[in-house]
Amino acid sequence: MAMEKERILEDLKQTFDDSIKSVTVQFGDEIILIDKGALLDIVKFLKEEPYTFTMLLDLTCVDYVGEEERFEMVYHLFSLNHKVRLRFKMRLQESVPTVDSLTAIFKNANWLEREVYDMFGIRFNGHPYLRRLFMYESFEGHPLRKDYPLRKQQPRIRLRK
Repeated sequence: MAMEKERILEDLKQTFDDSIKSVTVQFGDEIILIDKGALLDIVKFLKEEPYTFTMLLDLTCVDYVGEEERFEMVYHLFSLNHKVRLRFKMRLQESVPTVDSLTAIFKNANWLEREVYDMFGIRFNGHPYLRRLFMYESFEGHPLRKDYPLRKQQPRIRLRK
C-alpha cells in the first residue's frame, strides 16, 4: 500500500520540527529546507520502514554568489515501495562550505559528493576518499563557482611518456 506524500511530510514535521525551516511547493514538487546539522538524522529516518527511501537519486549544489549563505545543497531521495520522491535543500555559508557525507548511508553518494567537491569546493565530513573527480590534482579553483574566471590559466601538467 502506497504511503501518501502528505503523511510522510507530516511525520517529518512532527519528528524534526526544529530542523525543518520550511516546506514549499514548486512546479508540483515539495521542497524541504532543512538545517544542515539534521541531514544524517533525517535521511536515516526516511530510509527505514515505513518510508523506505532507499534511493539517493542525485545530490548537487547551486552557487548564489554574493549571498551570506552562498551555497545550496540539493538532495533527491526516492522510495521505490511508495513511488514518492522528496527534495531536500540546505544552505551553506561561503566561509564554512561543509556538510556531513551520506556515503555511510548510500554508496552512490561517494561519486556524487566528489563531483560537488571538485566543481564547487564543498567539503563532506566523513567522506572516505574526498579528492578531485574530473579535474587534475593541481587544478586551481572550482570551475562551477560563479566567480570562477572564464579565462583563468591553469598550471600545466607534464605529459607522460
